[in-house]
Amino acid sequence: MRKTLLKWLILTLLLIYAGWVAVWAGDEAERHTCAGIEVRVESDLLSDSTTQAGVLAHLAAYEGKIKGISTNRINTQAIEDYLSRLSNFETVECVITSDHYLRIDIVPMRPEVRIFDSKGSYYINRTGKRIDSNAHFFVDVPVVKGDFTENFPATTVLPLTRFIASDPFMSQLVAMIEAKDADNLLLVPRIHGHLINFGDTTRLSEKRDALKAMYRKVLPYKGWETYDTISVRFRGQVVATRRDKKPLIHSATYIEEYDPEEATLPTGDDDTPSASGTATTSTGTSKPKAESTAAQVKVTNRTSVPASNPDTSTPTTTQSSAT
Repeated sequence: MRKTLLKWLILTLLLIYAGWVAVWAGDEAERHTCAGIEVRVESDLLSDSTTQAGVLAHLAAYEGKIKGISTNRINTQAIEDYLSRLSNFETVECVITSDHYLRIDIVPMRPEVRIFDSKGSYYINRTGKRIDSNAHFFVDVPVVKGDFTENFPATTVLPLTRFIASDPFMSQLVAMIEAKDADNLLLVPRIHGHLINFGDTTRLSEKRDALKAMYRKVLPYKGWETYDTISVRFRGQVVATRRDKKPLIHSATYIEEYDPEEATLPTGDDDTPSASGTATTSTGTSKPKAESTAAQVKVTNRTSVPASNPDTSTPTTTQSSAT
């Protein structure tokens, strides 16, 4: 009987103590106010500070006040739900610390690419999950322009963007990517004036080497603005399209010049041919007779140039064969 009464007495004392502790904790919580907000980002990205600033800026629009109010009046679950509406985070957890701070533990999404399409812009992570482009959570990642579909998802460009990020030459060269389709991924270089058609996401190292050769062995001599498109999509060759679309003239160009002295020479009808077949002018200068139509064509296509002999006052002519 005594043992039973002792058990009931101990149980009653424990209940009284628990009630007192609850009342004391409530009074302490009412007496202590939230000293501030601490955001911890569980990530090794360089953008952690950007995420922290973004969370604080987003909480500034929260309907309930946090800092400065009693800690027992802070609804941590409501804050978690509010932040979880953003697509930028994988998990959000809120707790009140012993030093009266609201601590928010964030596991952010890791965006790999920023997409610009006809409807706006957004990020995607490694699995292709869409992340809203929030100005408070700006991340410096590769930029891709293109309209993606189910048959042509945005994840198609990820092997190329990862290769560019890992290669020193490509990362310094490429400013953005324009995706026409899976076989026509265009690189927009920081060197203005031309595009690079990289084709698909196969043979990436081979295409980079071909592009290096073009930049080092061709463009410095041909001119950096000679071509508007450089394509390395084909195996074993580089195809460049000229900026000037006018057709090239590969045949020789002839210029006919008027010789006033030649125009004063008499024709074959006025002079009597000599035994050698030449007509003698009044000045004593000999000129060959017109022999045939073919010979006349050659004369028409010739170009007159000054003589190199200073002792001769009459210009000499160099004759070019007709094409």
